[in-house]
Order: sequence, then structure tokens, then C-alpha cells
Amino acid sequence: MDKAKAVEIQAHLLRAARAINRAEAIISSLDADDRKSLFNPLWNVVQPLHFQLLHAIYKQHPDLQPPAKGRRFVDTKRRWKEVVLPESVSESDLDAIIFSVVSTQWRKVAMVIVKAGEKCQARNLPVDHEVIGVRIRFLSETDRLDSQGDVRKWRFSEIRLPAR
Repeated sequence: MDKAKAVEIQAHLLRAARAINRAEAIISSLDADDRKSLFNPLWNVVQPLHFQLLHAIYKQHPDLQPPAKGRRFVDTKRRWKEVVLPESVSESDLDAIIFSVVSTQWRKVAMVIVKAGEKCQARNLPVDHEVIGVRIRFLSETDRLDSQGDVRKWRFSEIRLPAR
């Protein structure tokens, strides 16, 4: 299924899950006999919704899956096509700085962003950390960098130079 359809289906399923949660809250306030008679049928709806339907969507489109509890949310959702670099900075300048702090060993994206930011600052290039992170994501998506994890989550992903 294409991503647009997956997003649409996910939205409807999550809306249904929220409605079921509201119903569950009401059911939990009922007396024991009513709770018992309604809980099992409700679970028979909840279980396939979360563990079959949504799971099938996340299997095809892992980027739609919400972050695990306790995990940092996405640091940026911006895409490279949305970024406008200052006139004094070219894509090749930024790429050269990023590649200068990346090696063939896995490194946390957050560390690479900080080191590249320091180099930008030393060269008086007005580039913020988010722009560097978005460029790293683009380089990863175009296979110019190898990546592990969701590179939008800087502290929970790693990059390296491709092994060629």
C-alpha cells in the first residue's frame, strides 16, 4: 500500500482506538457483572486493532509507528526540500563539513551534528543544528551515508561513511 493510503487508514484506526479507550473508561465504572460481560468482547476488538491492523501498517511503513514510551520524540520533521540555506553556504560546503566529522565507524547523529555545528561556527557559516540534521537525513536517504535507526531522532540513531 502506498504511504498516503497507509496514513489515511492509520488515522481512522487511531480514531477508533481513542473511541474504544473512552468506552473502556465507561465500562470500568460499571458494576462487576456488566464489566465482565463487556470486557472480553471489547478485548476481541482491541487486540486485532493494535496487534494486527496497525502492526501491518507499521511493518510496511515503519516511520508511521509512534515512538516507544520513554524514547525521545523526533528532533525534526523537516525535509531537505523545505530548507533554504543562507546565500553564503552551499550544499557542497555543508556536505564537506558533515563528511569531515563522519567516519567508517558508527557515530551518534547527535554527536555528528554538534561537531559539524562547531565547524560551521568556526568558519562563520550561519547554519543551525536542525539544518545539519535535516541534511544528514537527506544524505542517508540518498545512500551517501549509512544509517541505523531513525535519523530524525538524533540521540537514538547512528551514521557512518558507506563501506564501498
